[in-house]
Parts: sequence; C-alpha cells; structure tokens
Amino acid sequence: MSGAIGIAPNGQLPQGIEAQTKQMMDNIAAVLTRAGLGWGDVFKCTVMLDNMADWPAFNRAYVPYFPAGKLPARSAFGADGLALGALIELECMAYA
Repeated sequence: MSGAIGIAPNGQLPQGIEAQTKQMMDNIAAVLTRAGLGWGDVFKCTVMLDNMADWPAFNRAYVPYFPAGKLPARSAFGADGLALGALIELECMAYA
C-alpha cells in the first residue's frame, strides 16, 4: 500500500500523534479489509515521523492493531513536511 496519513472522514487531521496514528491505522485497516486481508497479513511497515520524539506515543497507538506476537518488520525515519502537515505517515506491505 502507498503511504497513508491519519486524515479523518471529514477531511481533517486529528490533533496529536496518537489520534493521527489511530485514524491512520483505521484508514489502513479499511484498505486491508477491502482486499480481504487483515493486520496479520502485514509483514513490513515503513514509518515516517515528523518528530522522532513522538516514537513512544506512536508505538502505543500502533502495536495494539496487530495480533499478539505478530508485529511486522519495520523501519522508521524522521521526515519534515509530510502531506497536509501530518505528524505521521505509514506505508505497509501485506501478503495476499
């Protein structure tokens, strides 16, 4: 999947890294579901954070989406200037 941000159905970004992460994960879950997949099918994620200091808060919101013991491989980097001023962007690969 291409990179996703936490844009809400109303076209706005929620306030804060945890809220944006949860919305982003829900957005990705919808794409996975439409493809007949789930979080257990995701094997690699690339995380782009506007501020690397947000890593712990991002992780708190990110980890619960995956089945216990089945976190995908991931890499992360700091990125300045994400789309629409987002605090986080996530790109995932899933096995279909």
